[in-house]
Amino acid sequence: MLKSNRAKDRMASGQAVFGCMMQQLRSTEVPRVFAAAGFDFLFIDTEHGSFDLETVRDLVQVSLTSGITPIVRVGELQYSLIARALDVGAQGVILPRVEDAAMLARAISWTKFPPSGVRGFGIAGPLLDYESAQFSEIVAHLNTNTLVIVQFESEFALTHSRELLSVPGIDVALVGPADLSISLGLPGEFEHPRLVSAIEQFCEDCRRHQIVPGIQVRTPSLAQKWATRGMRFIGCGSEHSLLLEKAKESVETLRRSSS
Repeated sequence: MLKSNRAKDRMASGQAVFGCMMQQLRSTEVPRVFAAAGFDFLFIDTEHGSFDLETVRDLVQVSLTSGITPIVRVGELQYSLIARALDVGAQGVILPRVEDAAMLARAISWTKFPPSGVRGFGIAGPLLDYESAQFSEIVAHLNTNTLVIVQFESEFALTHSRELLSVPGIDVALVGPADLSISLGLPGEFEHPRLVSAIEQFCEDCRRHQIVPGIQVRTPSLAQKWATRGMRFIGCGSEHSLLLEKAKESVETLRRSSS
């Protein structure tokens, strides 16, 4: 059965979508928990995370059955990494460290089947729940429902954002504030006026190009601030950071109650 892309549908209707990253815990219960919590998307990180393709496939398949959009950040712009992530069912890919418009156009072409791109057809039964479907139906559906997310992580990328955002096929332009803060000489200063101003200008550039602006942050308070500033694709934290935060909170509560 061909499934719709929850996050893409919500953004198309003008809504903001919220998700969380997975980097370390190889449990298929995490997507189910995130779906039950109400997250719109799951950001599976294979750039800095430790997952192999088989783990990614398991996380993607559980996400699809749980009603949360699985998105994979690939390690670099390679056809095999992008195509295989999509072939195991990812409903979107995040393209990291993009600074060259020609390379970006080529990478986007790998996410779509002809005539929109050059992706090879390798759709296996599990992606269709073993149901029959016409090639033309599969191609049209996946071309429409696959999210293409481009990550801007450096001062150079922001300086050349108008050229990069002019490349056809981008759905979301995602700011990586950690690397961007380092690039600007402000490591970890996520509320520094110069960083905030640079990201706000980037949001304006996105809107002019009719591209959804997004950001991946570490705390709910930062997520809220960027939501009020117009971000509509917002990732917040990771599975291991949420677990640690809640564990610390629980221990502190327990120790206060016993003192």
